[in-house]
Amino acid sequence: MPDQTETLILKAKKGDKVAFNRLVGEWYKRIYNFGFKYFSDHDQAMDITQKTFIAVHKNLERLDSPEKFKGWLYKIALNYCREEDRRQKKKWILPFVNFKKEREEFVFNAFESQLDNPEKSFQKGELADLLAKALSKLNADQRAVIIMKEYECLKFKEIAEVLNISENTAKSRLYYGLKSLKAILSKWNINKETINYEQ
Repeated sequence: MPDQTETLILKAKKGDKVAFNRLVGEWYKRIYNFGFKYFSDHDQAMDITQKTFIAVHKNLERLDSPEKFKGWLYKIALNYCREEDRRQKKKWILPFVNFKKEREEFVFNAFESQLDNPEKSFQKGELADLLAKALSKLNADQRAVIIMKEYECLKFKEIAEVLNISENTAKSRLYYGLKSLKAILSKWNINKETINYEQ
């Protein structure tokens, strides 16, 4: 039985404007967040989001399978992000201030992060800033995979489709990206000895 998104897609492809508006409502925030993580700028994120859904509206009929919608949507958004990035020739600055605890532990597993305590909000903010700076040092391919996997929670199959690479390549980029990230933090002397998570 198709889920709600698939049902809305099928109706929207037939010209149902209400269904399309509901589809946009379901995905608008996620695409905005994706654009904001990419640019660290509200206006640019809004522009990317609007362009993405305009493209979706124009090309939805070409989507051959509703199951592919998620990857297709992120591919459109990423292409607009890259286009804007090339135009402005700006580096990525990624503000990750609303980490999910399980994602923090994945990235900082070597540091045994325990950032769920409200008393540790200051350390959490510092780590968010440091991680943003470290991520900006990675190459674009590795950053893209880390964002989509660790923050947007896409599956490797979906990431592979978005980036037009194999799943093994996506896994490899994530592995080496996180390895490089850890090396950068280590170079900055950021580890569980220099940051006391227990205070």
